[in-house]
Amino acid sequence: MHSSIRRLSLITALTALLHPAYASAADCSAASPRIRNLMARMTAAEKLGQLNQLARQAIATGAAGSQGQAGGDEVIAAGGVGSFLGVRGVADTRRLQEIAVTRSRLKIPLLFADDVIHGYRTIFPVPLAEAGSFDPELAERSARIAAVEASASGIHWTYAPMVDIARDPRWGRVVEGSGEDPYLGSMMAAARVRGFQGRDLSAHDSVLATAKHFVGYGAAEGGRDYNIASMSPQTLQDVYLPPFKAAVDAGVGSIMAAFNELDGTPMHANGALINGLLRKQWGWNGVVVSDYTGVMELMNHGVAGNRGDAGERALRAGVDVDMISEIYSKELPQRVASGRLPLAVVDASVQRVLVAKCRLGLFDDPYRGADPARERASILTPEHRQVARVAAGRSIVLLKNARDVLPLRKDIGEVAVIGPLADQPWAMVGNWPGAGKPEDAVTPLAALRNTLGEKRVVYARGSELIGDDRSGFAAAVKAARDSDVVLLFVGESPEMSAEAASRTSLDLPGNQQALADALVATGKPVVAVLLNGRPLSVGKLAEETSALVEAWFPGIEGGNAISDILFGDVNPAARLAITFPRNVGQVPIYYAHKMTGRPPRAEEKYTSKYIDAPWTPLFSFGYGLSYTTFGYDKLRIASPRITANGRQKVTVTVTNTGTRAGDEVVQLYLRDEVASVTRPVRQLRGFRRIHLAVGESGAITFELGREDYAFHDAGMRKVVEPGRFSVFVGGSSEATLSGSFEVIAQH
Repeated sequence: MHSSIRRLSLITALTALLHPAYASAADCSAASPRIRNLMARMTAAEKLGQLNQLARQAIATGAAGSQGQAGGDEVIAAGGVGSFLGVRGVADTRRLQEIAVTRSRLKIPLLFADDVIHGYRTIFPVPLAEAGSFDPELAERSARIAAVEASASGIHWTYAPMVDIARDPRWGRVVEGSGEDPYLGSMMAAARVRGFQGRDLSAHDSVLATAKHFVGYGAAEGGRDYNIASMSPQTLQDVYLPPFKAAVDAGVGSIMAAFNELDGTPMHANGALINGLLRKQWGWNGVVVSDYTGVMELMNHGVAGNRGDAGERALRAGVDVDMISEIYSKELPQRVASGRLPLAVVDASVQRVLVAKCRLGLFDDPYRGADPARERASILTPEHRQVARVAAGRSIVLLKNARDVLPLRKDIGEVAVIGPLADQPWAMVGNWPGAGKPEDAVTPLAALRNTLGEKRVVYARGSELIGDDRSGFAAAVKAARDSDVVLLFVGESPEMSAEAASRTSLDLPGNQQALADALVATGKPVVAVLLNGRPLSVGKLAEETSALVEAWFPGIEGGNAISDILFGDVNPAARLAITFPRNVGQVPIYYAHKMTGRPPRAEEKYTSKYIDAPWTPLFSFGYGLSYTTFGYDKLRIASPRITANGRQKVTVTVTNTGTRAGDEVVQLYLRDEVASVTRPVRQLRGFRRIHLAVGESGAITFELGREDYAFHDAGMRKVVEPGRFSVFVGGSSEATLSGSFEVIAQH
């Protein structure tokens, strides 16, 4: 292996001397000599090859009509592919890269892309959980570690972060994003971009980030994946686009087109939003990649009659890279040759791909320092595992804690650990695990045994995740009766959320609720821990158990983090990044809803509510408990009046009024009281996670500006209208401490 690496390094050095594509240069603009030289020498087929992305399977089966491994290699040698999806590991990436930089005519290096969503080998909490930490610095740090590990395995490009706003928990992909709020989503989007790309994209430990899915994918009708989306132009601009703008402002190098259509135009053909808004209005010029076979699916949408039409529509709309469909490389050469598709359209996309490769430093070092020694040294290190444990602890939400049953004392007697998810490593790793392995994960059962010792922990599975088998109930009930406390682990399997995993019910699957009922009937305190990828309608579970903990899919150190929370080694402070409905009939439900003409009032029949359930959520956005308590007072608004471009400072004093040191997530919400179009009842416009000792107070100041007051009016102009704004500050979206100020017209 070492002699092979030396040989590859020598080849790289010789290539740099002999070929102009490898001349060292800092300039990676489309107008740079390096890019212009390549563009001038490329044939139309080679240009379209740069826009063609194949999957790992294409190499194994021999893509483009070839047979066997050698056939696949020939596609690379012929310049017929620019990037690969899912090829990971130094051995594979270096071998394929060597073919590209030694056997292809122009020696253009390949890009290797992968879905590095919440860690590469060190798996962190799923993004929805991490968003609940309300800690962008943590999100940036976990993304940075993922980039270090992925790049050491030869990966250059990750298809993350997902920045879709999601307000329908039936949609399985809520697990991949930051929840329902544009402000929190924007903060997390920017943090993850910074983490993945680092300060220097050409550094060997950075990867190209991809903001996805552009745009409106989270608004899929019925919560059904891949479905259409329909929304007002104001909702698109003020709710769904802000996280993408934040990613663009953070320097994201790539954006992925969404599967959905938006008001009649599939996003893979939406030139108005891709070329128009993204590129012209926002001035962004990175790479737009299709989603998996998204170009081909324009035929299913009914806007293209054949593969060639689908490819031409997508490329003209600004989709630079065709993932998997192979339409650009197979169908479009004839259209270029005939003049039907102008070569200038192809050139614009090719330039963007070459610029990305240049920015990544691939022309100077096609292997980007990835070798077996670095791969071994960089992956799953003790330091990375420790950050994963901290991240999991900061992402676990305490939803209920009756009579302070938590934290548990470590000198407690016998503990019954029950439930189908108590000892399932894959429930720690979750969905989209990258290169993560279940054997890397610490389960709750393993962690609790390590904390208390084998003898004090009695384990009974109790039930399966799905199905009606109750044969394990008797053993679980006996374990509960013989114990001092019951720790019940229930929820979903990772396969029940993420892509193509929409649900029509948000109840606990199978007979898990019946198992909980049987355990509660023993009279012993039951602490329920949820492991899941979406909000669940767990009203009965919340009502009958002594404590309820939302752990999500917490990553490979999840078991240890859960133990840390249960025994008080970590004081929980995470909040919900998405609203929990009481039942699926309330969906969509989110805190920043509009006020109706007849807002709900319990005492009035003809108001906006239900006759069979409350209109309020089970748990609201921003909600979460602690083992201590916090008081809010001394709200001060600096100026009673400001202009539209003026800055406003809001200060509040927060005091730890309890008996333990802890973190509090201080949240500020804003409401525009009267406007020319209806506005949300309140919107998150600031948050701060702070640590306070017992009795300690801290003054927190938020600064508001034009972006916080602005919205799109009926004419789609972004405006700040004069009028009164109310401010709410507290520990959730239901904060009651309030004040107000006036925005006056600018003269």
